[in-house]
Amino acid sequence: MGSLSNFERDLDVFGSEYVQDAPGVWKNLREESPVVHTSLNGGGWLPTTYQDISAVAYDTERFSSRDIGVAATPEGVSLLVAPPITSDPPFHTDARRMLLPYFSPRAVEDMKEVTRTIALDLLDKIDPSDTVDAAEEYARYIPVRVIGAMIGLPEEDSEMFTRWATDILQSHPDDEWERLTTATKEILEYFSKTIADRRSNPRDDLISKLQAETMPNGDPLTDKHVLGTCFLLLVAGIDTTWSSIASNLLHLATNAEDRQRLVDNPDLIPTAIEEFLRAYSPVTMARVASEDTEISGCPVMAGDKVFLPFGASNRDPEMFDRPDEVVIDRQENRHFAFGIGIHRCLGSNLARMELVVAMEEWLKRFPNFSLADESEVQWGGTQVRGPRSVPVRID
Repeated sequence: MGSLSNFERDLDVFGSEYVQDAPGVWKNLREESPVVHTSLNGGGWLPTTYQDISAVAYDTERFSSRDIGVAATPEGVSLLVAPPITSDPPFHTDARRMLLPYFSPRAVEDMKEVTRTIALDLLDKIDPSDTVDAAEEYARYIPVRVIGAMIGLPEEDSEMFTRWATDILQSHPDDEWERLTTATKEILEYFSKTIADRRSNPRDDLISKLQAETMPNGDPLTDKHVLGTCFLLLVAGIDTTWSSIASNLLHLATNAEDRQRLVDNPDLIPTAIEEFLRAYSPVTMARVASEDTEISGCPVMAGDKVFLPFGASNRDPEMFDRPDEVVIDRQENRHFAFGIGIHRCLGSNLARMELVVAMEEWLKRFPNFSLADESEVQWGGTQVRGPRSVPVRID
């Protein structure tokens, strides 16, 4: 193994260069050194190849999920327990299995018309005569209202949920940690009250159903378990899908040929969504080394954090032909947009459905649109990366 200095780079994963052009950074790193280490923001390893990222994700013995955050956790701050994503085997298996029926293809199919109604309601409120921010006026509201309906939360609280998710997943560790900790505290207090209410007044929603579940040994789920799971579902279900919908609309706003193909052939939309997921994968997760080990010869010490930018794996030329091109009818597309291994996204069926419905309804209503003149799109986030504003002109 080489020494740490051989792999050290002055890389700020929260910096403007990385956030605005992560694919370009990954490409340069992959050509220069496929695995690098940065000491900034708490430090961590960053692999950029399909093989290395998948190897870490699958290796649950040497790489723990006890801290999945890209931002370093300050001293004295307890890590949030949010099963199953922050769990390691064997507990992870039981926690995940319990949730699978609620995100099965059949359960998601039952949510399709709810999602379509939400999309149509949002489209009705858009004034096409003016510049429309497709991210702010459309993309951001679909996932929060869908996951809120599933969990059993009031629609009028959607704006608050979105603010919490943004503060938790988009905060910079240096100057915005207070945003993250405040949002986490507020959301935990909110769910604590909601869970207590459901104990006394059960409803036909996910919270009440979880409270009726039991572990394999017969023990009921603790309120702490239900609390962590609700936190996970709400936060993970908002910003990820919001970012993907916004990325998809940005692509079509700047690629008229692809937009027209989908307008003329809506049956191609599901295939195009898979390609958008590959090309604009929003999520980076983290692992913590459980023991001294290595990644492709790089010396990883116990306690070191390892970042898993799934978007980097999805642009690896060893796995994808023309990886930096968006090919909306791509057939071979084994992307990692939803992660890989035991922590592969539980809500992937739901997310795919939301992305397809959002695209179908937007293109039916607004088949001709383009990026507004002189608009400079700003990307945001590292844990979840996406365009925060997509100003378009509707023709």
